[in-house]
Amino acid sequence: MEQDLKWKSKANRPEAADQSQYHIRCRPGDVSKYVLLPGDPDRVGKMADLWDTKEHIATYREHVTYTGDVEGVNISACSTGAGGPSTASALEELAEIGADTFIRVGTCGAMQEDIDPGDLIICAGAVRSDGTSDQYVDDKYPAVANQEVVMALIEAAERLGVKYHVGIGYTAASFFCGQGRPGYNNFQQSWMQTIMSDMQRAGVLNFEMEAATVLTLSSLFRLRAGAIFTAVANRVRDEFEYKGAGVDQSIAVATEAVKILNHWDELKKRSGKPYFYPSLLNNEKEVVGTEGKAVTPN
Repeated sequence: MEQDLKWKSKANRPEAADQSQYHIRCRPGDVSKYVLLPGDPDRVGKMADLWDTKEHIATYREHVTYTGDVEGVNISACSTGAGGPSTASALEELAEIGADTFIRVGTCGAMQEDIDPGDLIICAGAVRSDGTSDQYVDDKYPAVANQEVVMALIEAAERLGVKYHVGIGYTAASFFCGQGRPGYNNFQQSWMQTIMSDMQRAGVLNFEMEAATVLTLSSLFRLRAGAIFTAVANRVRDEFEYKGAGVDQSIAVATEAVKILNHWDELKKRSGKPYFYPSLLNNEKEVVGTEGKAVTPN
């Protein structure tokens, strides 16, 4: 695909003549407003298999993108690779071509004893040790998930009957030392030995490597974002168990959440409200009149 694109643009925002983005190789019209963000490129196809229709849009570097429909809702998935820098590039370029709602879907290590491998964790916010978000804003700025996305993920998990937890996560810039593991040849420094215990006392649920980047950038850009993770380890019990069923559940919950968000977005549009709140569901009794205006039957 690369050889067919004409790359001549301003250096501040590189794109091809057809507006294809430099890292993800997607252009306007290629992606939905709702985008799932796995890290693993191979997981994108698994996500798309749940949809009613799917189309492979692009593969470049660590970024694989599919777009399709599920129960009449347009949806996309784009892999980010591991860590903040590639995640930021993908999110920036997806937003540039029309995406505005992001759900990070990944794996993590739990740091609370009651979270088992295979459990799901819905991220309400993240400790910003990702490094990348510091390039955008002062480190005192919080990494907070959008409340509508959090509610939709909770609703989806309840509908599907899966075991889940909700709380704050810790986004590290390193899989090993940054998450309190020893590096190669047992390399450690003293501060690494207290990361997990300090965060446990603060009630933080898990370690991972991308949520703070997604949440911080989305807030800064006036977009919506949330995250859901499958625990593949319990660091307190020193257990690692990769459960494919748990990963499948996180994908299913994120997909269901997109359908819920689309429903709520339609309710907001019909009601003229900027935010979703539970009593808006009363508008389910409304019908659409012949001129496209919502009317309430007698």
